[in-house]
Order: sequence, then structure tokens, then C-alpha cells
Amino acid sequence: MKLLVTGGLGFIGSNFIQLVLEKYPDYSIINLDKLTYCGNPNNAQEFSQNPRYSFVRGDVCNGPLVNDLISNVDVVVHFAAESHVDNSINEPFIFTKTNMLGTHVLLEAARQKKIKRFIMISTDEVYGSIREGSFKETDGLFPNSPYAASKASADVLSRSYYKTYGLPVIVTRSSNNFGAYQHPEKLIPLFITNLIQGKKVPVYGDGKNIRDWIYVLDNCEGIDFVLHHGKLGEVYNVGGGNEIPNIDITKMLLENFKLDNTFISYVEDRLGHDFRYALDCSKINNLGWNPKHDFKTALDSTIEWYKNNDHWWKYLKVK
Repeated sequence: MKLLVTGGLGFIGSNFIQLVLEKYPDYSIINLDKLTYCGNPNNAQEFSQNPRYSFVRGDVCNGPLVNDLISNVDVVVHFAAESHVDNSINEPFIFTKTNMLGTHVLLEAARQKKIKRFIMISTDEVYGSIREGSFKETDGLFPNSPYAASKASADVLSRSYYKTYGLPVIVTRSSNNFGAYQHPEKLIPLFITNLIQGKKVPVYGDGKNIRDWIYVLDNCEGIDFVLHHGKLGEVYNVGGGNEIPNIDITKMLLENFKLDNTFISYVEDRLGHDFRYALDCSKINNLGWNPKHDFKTALDSTIEWYKNNDHWWKYLKVK
């Protein structure tokens, strides 16, 4: 099988590529990545020399390029996106272009080339916030940030291509990812790298906002599972089942570094900050997938990775 992976030099995309190349010796991958600030060539250090891997620098909004690449693959796995909520608040039009228009360009090319699968990587943030219970795939989408809205638009546009044209689309909506190769603008790697450098960690508001965390390798396994076993036209929540307030995550990290609460700096809350994300993952669980990694063990492993790979992240924090 030949795959086009978009955004494969980003955090989740690069982990997914490594998984696929290791797991399927007869699969080949073309990686299309624009190399924005969060696309890092160093993320490919484990597989860049693999003869079944090739890299193309380019934009998912570039129709002729996308058409050419999709002509040579069976499957599209679409990770490419602007993903940092804070950035979407400051520069929302960039998110509209990449996340909405870029997805549309890919969908149209995939429709014309009649590919076998189009896996749209979405997010739990499309649902909005929930105080009690958890979101099912059939619940309405009420995104509360420009980022989440742009992903929701791409998400439902993908579904429309299944309904209207019969394009073999499957959508995954994952909870908050963490693990190796995540840009240090995101909460867990930001806090880890700050603590390594002896700096305080910035906690929004009172820190009581709740997120469900999934180890990136579990999410990649879930996406791979849906690629091979998911039903066309369906949406699958992919969560880790680890709902934790941000302040508790912070204290777990401080405990690992043997530091006290004086290293917490409470900062003004983010605009439109969702209180709680929670996914009902019974649909994919009943199909046969469950996360494998214990949260605490995966978090400790992630901390060790950042401690041992400061050459990877230090220069990113001074850009």
C-alpha cells in the first residue's frame, strides 16, 4: 500500500510514519509537509533514510502538487494543520486557509483520483466544552476557538465528500496528545522544558480546566486501526481515558523534578478557554481498539525524552 501522509514532519504525523514503516514492511509513504515552524526535519531522524519513505516540501493548498502526489498513492492520511489555539486567536486567517482550504484541496484531488481511503485527522475540540458526561461521535459540534472551528469545518467537509461523492472518508477525533517530538509551545513539553531550564511554568487561570490525555503512540495505533478496520463514512473518537485538570498535570511534573509549587506562575486565562473535554470511545473500543500505555509511565518516558534530547528542542524555544 502507498500512503500520502500530510504534515508528516509534525508531532503526530512523524510518530505515525515511524509506526507504519516499522509495522508494515510492504508499505511506502510520501510525506507532504510545508515545513512551517512546527514541521521539523529532525522529527524524521528515525526513518528519513528508509527506502520506502520520500519527502516532498509543499503546501496542501497547492492544487497541482496535491493532484500529482495523490495520483501515486492508495490512501491519504491527513494530519497537516495549524494546531496551536493561542496562535489561532492571534492569527485566525492562517488557520482558515490551511485547515479548511487545504483539506478541501486534498478532498477534491482524492475524489478525482478515486483513492481507496481518506483518513481525516480531527480533534476533540470540535465538540466544544462539556461539564458532565462525554461526547459521542453523533453529538453536535460547537467549537469555541478559531482553531477548533477550522478543524470542525474540515471535519464536516470531509464527511460531505463521503455523502455526496462516495469518497471513502473516515474521520478520527482524538483527545490531547503528548509524547516525543511535540513542539514546546504545547502544555506538557512547554512545562517539561521550562523545568529543565529552571524556569516557572505558566498555568492559565486557576488551572482547573480538564483535558483527556492520550499518549501519541496510542493515538497513532488508533489511527492505524481505523485505517484498516474502520467503516467508511464513520467518525471515531480516539481518547486515552485520562481526564486530568491542568493543575494536576502541573503538580505531577513538579513532583518528577522534585520541585514545589513556587515554580507555578498563574497567568491570565486564555480567551474562550474550554473547561473540559471528554470523549466516549466505546465505538472504537467495541471495534477492537484500546489504548495500551499507562499515563504515568508514558509521562515519565516523555520527560526522559526531553531531558535526553535538548538538542532537539532548545533552539525551538528561542525562535
